[in-house]
Amino acid sequence: MKRYSAQEIAFPVTEETIDSIVVGGCFLGGGGGGSMEAGRKLGRLAMEVGVPQVVSAETLPPDSTVVTVSAVGAPAAKDQFCTPMDYVRAVELLSQRGIGIAGLNTSENGGLASVNGWFQSAVLGIPVVDAPCNGRAHPMGTMGAMGLHRLEGYLSVQAAAGGDPRKGLYTELVVSASIVEASRLVRQASISAGGMVAVARNPVQMGYVKEHGAPFALSQALEVGRRIQKGRTISPHRAASEAVEYMGGQLLGEGTVEELRLETKGGFDVGVTFVRTEKYRLELTFWNEFMTLEQEGERLGTFPDLIALMDLSTGLPLPSASLREGQKVLVILVPKGKLILGAGVKDPELLKEAEKVVGKPGGWEC
Repeated sequence: MKRYSAQEIAFPVTEETIDSIVVGGCFLGGGGGGSMEAGRKLGRLAMEVGVPQVVSAETLPPDSTVVTVSAVGAPAAKDQFCTPMDYVRAVELLSQRGIGIAGLNTSENGGLASVNGWFQSAVLGIPVVDAPCNGRAHPMGTMGAMGLHRLEGYLSVQAAAGGDPRKGLYTELVVSASIVEASRLVRQASISAGGMVAVARNPVQMGYVKEHGAPFALSQALEVGRRIQKGRTISPHRAASEAVEYMGGQLLGEGTVEELRLETKGGFDVGVTFVRTEKYRLELTFWNEFMTLEQEGERLGTFPDLIALMDLSTGLPLPSASLREGQKVLVILVPKGKLILGAGVKDPELLKEAEKVVGKPGGWEC
């Protein structure tokens, strides 16, 4: 494994780094991006088996090949089963196709997503690049493809692995197709595997990633996580205030989750939840991530705006899959203009798909 200099690495991987980035990543996940518990476990395991390295977007040559790594599936699926070695296996499946991989980048930020690639880096000796496909979490694989679906002649190569072999659900898949078709097949593989697969996909040059991805978004997740952690030592309200101040958002209030409707379908968690505050009732739709936020029928936020809930008892962000009726929460909104966004979540056609899924017309321009 090549050792990078202090100028080349984005930040050293330590236990503090892991604890902070999974919190900040979960906040930037906006309801998606996986659980902090899974992210913390995977990050610490990476440190146990090797030396994961996260390098800056300027470190790798523009013509070097970078591969996106992620998890695909429905976070609330009951039969999901994805081991750390499944993440390694997905990268190996791409390598076996003759792809020379110089770097790994995660598809998004999230409690798990922000450390995607760290275990693979420790085992395979390939650095992770601080240039995610997107600086927040998103539901569609195409949204994490940095606009490659619009690049004429680009052929997506995607590999997936996951599922519990004891239940006969273990699945491996390697597919070459258009971005849309390959993403659809990988999503179908996640359903066959019980709800979740580890994925390596879309080899592309580093120069393209820098232009169409979200450079420095991991560093942003780390910093907002550190601020939330610092605020939590005082109070949950202070943790929320630290996040709001750093991200340039607003705290809309606190309330109680009084109703939650969630259905896992098509490999996604889809639903709506209502938060009752002292003065009004808020409605939040989600498609893994929170998609829309309304107050008494008035639209306050629409994806890719960041809509985040934080647990009033702990000061920690909450994924949509972990919401429970009766929870006390803080509701935060960060405008899309304050986020580091990749090209995939700015695409009007993909935003129309999100609009159709949650059934909330209007306001989806980016």
